[in-house]
Amino acid sequence: MNATGDWLHDRRPIRRVSARRDSAVADAAADGGEWPASIPAIAAVLRDGLDFGPGVTFLVGENGSGKSTLLEGIAMAAGLPPEGGSSNGSHTTRPTESPLADWLQIERGPGAPRGGFFLRAETMHGYYSYLESLDGSPDRHLHSLSHGESFNDLLENKLNHPRYVTGLACLDEPEAALSFASTLNWMVGLRDMVERGSQVICATHSPVLAALPGARILELGDWGIREASWEGLQLVGHWRAFLDSPDRYLRHLFAD
Repeated sequence: MNATGDWLHDRRPIRRVSARRDSAVADAAADGGEWPASIPAIAAVLRDGLDFGPGVTFLVGENGSGKSTLLEGIAMAAGLPPEGGSSNGSHTTRPTESPLADWLQIERGPGAPRGGFFLRAETMHGYYSYLESLDGSPDRHLHSLSHGESFNDLLENKLNHPRYVTGLACLDEPEAALSFASTLNWMVGLRDMVERGSQVICATHSPVLAALPGARILELGDWGIREASWEGLQLVGHWRAFLDSPDRYLRHLFAD
């Protein structure tokens, strides 16, 4: 297929994220360091933009590195509800979002599906309550499940349902609810979603989830954003060192 044909058949919900050209607020924030532009990774996106390929992209980094802030901003700029759910949802309780979504513009593929789902681990309780309140909702059972069971239910019935393509899936630390076995199940689910055409952007602290074959990994930190291999992640190195010799870490943590 030639380049024109590739462009016409590009079904990525997000090809590129960058600062809005018409946003004086974004320019001022990038120049003056207003939060969240004061976070190096966010500043890098506002300055240089960020391209996304098809398939799965993982955002990894320490607490405070900007993973969830960036993911939240992308999800909202793409039309997904700030407290999680599908693109048709409107659930909201207490706004806590950064202004980043208003600073960003999304470049989509011309054939991209418009549907999507935002899984935001910290607000799922409110999302379940919202679903429970809807007339005829098939999801009133979610509150009766354990934390992990409810996330697995979302994977099966919202994100990876064989009868439809999610389009864009923004996942904010789904491993917060998952056992080791469930994390492996999610890896299979993500692979199946991609094979049916979904694009996934996932912020994670899980070295297991980040090992998904074929995924792109972006590591966020004081340097901004850099592409990384799984083997080269600080996250993987720290977990390996701890599991190899937990006593070494514990002696340091609990030293008098």
